Amino acid sequence: MYWGSTYLIVKDFERSIRFYEALLAIPVTHQNMERFAMFEFDGKCLALMNGYFDTQHPDKVVHKGSFDAYFDDLPHIAALPNTRKAVLNFCADDLAAEYARIQRLPTGSPLTGIKYVCNVHPYYYFQLADPDGNIIEITGGYTPAEGEFEK
Repeated sequence: MYWGSTYLIVKDFERSIRFYEALLAIPVTHQNMERFAMFEFDGKCLALMNGYFDTQHPDKVVHKGSFDAYFDDLPHIAALPNTRKAVLNFCADDLAAEYARIQRLPTGSPLTGIKYVCNVHPYYYFQLADPDGNIIEITGGYTPAEGEFEK
C-alpha cells in the first residue's frame, strides 16, 4: 500500500480553491470540472472534493454499486459540523517568515500566534482554519526572541 492523497469534502469549492492556492502558494495542479481539485507538491497530494457537485450535476457523474449514506451522501457530509479531529500539518524552513506571509493573506481565518510545546524536543508552530473549519498547523525552524516563551 502507498499514500494516494488526502482530500477534503468542502462546502464552497471556489472559496476553498482560493484559500489553498494562497496558503500553499501554488495553483491547482489538476481539476476535474467543478468536482475535484488537486494540489500536488513535494510528492504529496491534497485535494478538494465539491460536496454538492454530484447532486447538482447528475448528468455528469455515473455511480455504480450500492449507495451507503455514511460514505456517499456528500451534501450531508459537506454540511456536517467540523469536529476538528484531523489536523493538516505543513512545514516551513523559516516559521517566522511563513507566519508573516500567512498574516498578509486575505484568508478570513482566525490565526494564532506562534506557539511552543516541548515533550522530547522543542516544537514551534501556529494554527489557522480553512473555510470549512479544518485546522491547519504550520511548523518549522524558529528562534524565539529572548524571553518570548518564559512564564
